[in-house]
Amino acid sequence: MNQWIETALQWSQTHLGLGAPRLGDIILTLGLWGAVIVGRFVIQKMVDRRTDDVQRRYIATKSFNYLLGFIFFFGTLVIWFGGLSGWTAYLGLVSAGLAIALQDPLVNFAGWIFIAIRKPFVVGDRIQLGEHRGDVIDLRLFQFSLVEIGNWVDADQSTGRIIHIPNGWVFKQALANYTSGFKFIWDELSVMVTFESDWKKAKIILDEILQRHNSIKDHVAAEEVRQASRKYMIFFQHLTPIVWTHVADSGVVLTMRYICEPRKRRTTTTAIWEEILASFSKEDTIDFAYPTTRYYDNRTEGKPGAAP
Repeated sequence: MNQWIETALQWSQTHLGLGAPRLGDIILTLGLWGAVIVGRFVIQKMVDRRTDDVQRRYIATKSFNYLLGFIFFFGTLVIWFGGLSGWTAYLGLVSAGLAIALQDPLVNFAGWIFIAIRKPFVVGDRIQLGEHRGDVIDLRLFQFSLVEIGNWVDADQSTGRIIHIPNGWVFKQALANYTSGFKFIWDELSVMVTFESDWKKAKIILDEILQRHNSIKDHVAAEEVRQASRKYMIFFQHLTPIVWTHVADSGVVLTMRYICEPRKRRTTTTAIWEEILASFSKEDTIDFAYPTTRYYDNRTEGKPGAAP
C-alpha cells in the first residue's frame, strides 16, 4: 500500500506538478464536498419525512443548505490556508480587489443579509418592488424570485412568469408588502349615476351590497390592526365598509370603500359589480352615467328661483 501511495505521489509530482501537501488538500476538499452532498441528501429526506407543510419544509431546507454551504466554504479555507492567521492574511490581500470586481454580488449579498434579518418580506408574501409585483417563491444569496402578477393581465392575477430580482434592489427601490403587518388592503369601486337619478337610494343599495360582501369581520380586522400597531405606527378609525359621495362632470359618483384580502381583490370586485348591475336593472329611478354632451336651458330646466 505504501509503495502504491509513493508511486501515485511521484506521478502527481511529475505530471501534475502537485506535491504531497497540495494533493492532500485536494483529497480533503473532495472529501468535504462529498460529505456536504451526503449531508444535504440526508437532511432533505428527514425534512420531507417529518413535515408536510410546504412553507416550513422550504424554510428548513434552505436554512440547512446555507449552513452546509458555510461549512464547506470555511472548511475549504482551513484546508488550503491553514489556521485562522493563514487565510485571514490571504483574504486581507485580495479583499480590496474583490470589493471592486464583485461590487454587485457583494451588494446583493448584503441585501440577502438585510432581508434575512429585518424581514421586509418572507417567502409567500405578495410584494411590489419598483415596477415588479408578485408572490415571493424563493430567496437566495444573490437574488429572490417572484411569480409575477399584473403587467398585461388585468387586476392582481398571475401572468405565469417567474421574475428573478437581485437582492440589492431592496436598497434602491421602494418596497410594498401586501400581506405583512396589516394583512388586508383597502379597495375602492366607483359607480357614477346620472344627476336625475335617485342617488340617495343608489347609495343605500350600494351600502347594502357592501355589507353582504364584507367577508372580513370588524373584530378580525381590528385585531390585525392591533397586532400591526405593535411594530408599525398603524391605526385606522373606520374599518367598516362605507360609500362616499362626490360630483363629477357627468353625474354623481358613489365610491365604495371596503377591506379585502389581497389575493381575493378581483374575485370580490367581480361579485360586487355583478350584484350592482342586477340591482340597478330593477330600479326605474337609477341610471348609470357616462360622458355625454347635452344642452341645458336654465329658463325651462332650472329651478324657478334661479331662472334669469
